[in-house]
Amino acid sequence: MIEIQNVKIGSNLPFVLIAGPCVVENEKITFTTAEEIKIITSKLGIPFIFKSSYKKANRTSLKSFQGIGDSEAIKILGDVKRTFDVPLLTDVHSNEEIAMVVEVADVLQIPAFLCRQTELLLAAGQTGRVVNVKKGQFLAPEDMKHAIEKIESTGNKKILLTERGSTFGYNNLVVDMRSLVIMKEFGYPIVMDATHSVQLPGSGGKTSGQPKFIKPLAKAAAAVGIDALFLEVHPDPKNALSDSESQLPLSELEKLLIEIQQIDSLIKNLK
Repeated sequence: MIEIQNVKIGSNLPFVLIAGPCVVENEKITFTTAEEIKIITSKLGIPFIFKSSYKKANRTSLKSFQGIGDSEAIKILGDVKRTFDVPLLTDVHSNEEIAMVVEVADVLQIPAFLCRQTELLLAAGQTGRVVNVKKGQFLAPEDMKHAIEKIESTGNKKILLTERGSTFGYNNLVVDMRSLVIMKEFGYPIVMDATHSVQLPGSGGKTSGQPKFIKPLAKAAAAVGIDALFLEVHPDPKNALSDSESQLPLSELEKLLIEIQQIDSLIKNLK
């Protein structure tokens, strides 16, 4: 089990929600989304970690939106954390970035494309923060043990492992639910990213997606027995500046979470 402030993940506990807009677009959208998710999760009794990237460093095209500026975005994330009293997760792409966000972020997320970057994993581990490693689209779940070993070598055993789909030919991803079972055998909490898993990478110069599969994948993963559900959520996905075709509409979140709770309770024999 891992504790992040007052949130506990793992050990057959009820699932935790990691959610928020893909990237900080502006203060209004970030605060609106965080507030609504907080209201919903408080109502349902679901532990909640807010997620948003302060910038997107791995966009398909040079023309794609990357962010509003690191300092401004990090300040907004810090304000959200304090205002709504929620733990914060955000991505890091380099050792230098870690120094910028470590005082704000409770969870440092290693993007899937960077899950083999030894120096980045070591630097994240050395902070003592929880480290969420997304399994690379190119990686077998068994091979995540090497990422784990790198972080553990720093003395840090606060690790989360996230499934986000595997490359299936060109411009497509598929989710192998076996990977959730395989990675859980490493002894760390398992997260299902049901939004990035529906992406169609690099299609026509940008990443598109199939959002109709977000809910089925989330429910299927809950039936396997995940410790946390990762969802990118936006008030108006079609006009989002990043991942517009693979974010869940905020208006649809509560109903999905109720269904996930029911599955989670059944699988874990919760009362």
